[in-house]
Amino acid sequence: MSGLIWFFENLGLGVYNLFYAITHPASWLDWSQNESMMRFIYYGGSVEFFFVLLVIFFAFTAIGLWKHWVLWGAVRVLEAFANGTGRLFAWAGLLMVLQQIIIIFIQRIFANSQISVGLGSSFTRDISWWSEELKLYNAMVVAMCVSYTFVQGGHVRVDLFYAAMGHRAKRVVDMFGALFFMIPAAVLTWLYGWYFLWRHLVTPKPSASDTLDRLLLKARALRWNVETIGFSPNGFDAYFLFKILLVAYAGLVFLHGIAFFYRSLLEWIEGPESADKYLDRDRLGNEEADLAAENS
Repeated sequence: MSGLIWFFENLGLGVYNLFYAITHPASWLDWSQNESMMRFIYYGGSVEFFFVLLVIFFAFTAIGLWKHWVLWGAVRVLEAFANGTGRLFAWAGLLMVLQQIIIIFIQRIFANSQISVGLGSSFTRDISWWSEELKLYNAMVVAMCVSYTFVQGGHVRVDLFYAAMGHRAKRVVDMFGALFFMIPAAVLTWLYGWYFLWRHLVTPKPSASDTLDRLLLKARALRWNVETIGFSPNGFDAYFLFKILLVAYAGLVFLHGIAFFYRSLLEWIEGPESADKYLDRDRLGNEEADLAAENS
């Protein structure tokens, strides 16, 4: 009983916190004030923020069950965002290959130990820096293309029972998976990744166990202290970017978990004729010819 009381109390506070954050943006977005910045850090990984998102989710779902076009609109926007983000960051794979080729030519053929990039004022780093920086491109593809790959049906699945199920049974499984596996995993990754990120960006280091009052006390000495430590003397020294990608990854998975739940819910309600409705998947090579043949 106490757990239910706690849940509904925080749900009610979520409504209040949502309207307060909207009407008082300077209290957490005015980073010229250390207290505002520390509030942003605290609330970004807090229970209060989770319940604000839960309030928005409940309200939007209730409206969408009344007007299905609202939920379809959310699905289309979130899937378009996933596709757009993935298609953009997929180019990091090409950059990774091209940079590796340049490194080999510079190091093995021209016997140079540095690479400079830029016109006029150039950006010069050791070969080892550029070699280690290749990991960043790989991380971009993994973190920023995760929801795009999901939309495109590119993730590996181990299917023992799903394929033999009917349309509505599949949608129930999809909704259960989104609500109890996909979204909770994204939330846990975000909660750990959020403070992991900020501990390498500012000092004094914030902690997930700190209360808001304690963090506001720390705000008196708050300053930027971006991590620039590499694994080797001349190696890549911007590993804080990987922490940003971790948080971005969790956010993308969370958003697409909601989109996948809404799509599954709508397809369950509207029946088999709504399967893959508005789904934007890439078609390459023979798939385009097959589609043309189907339409002719």
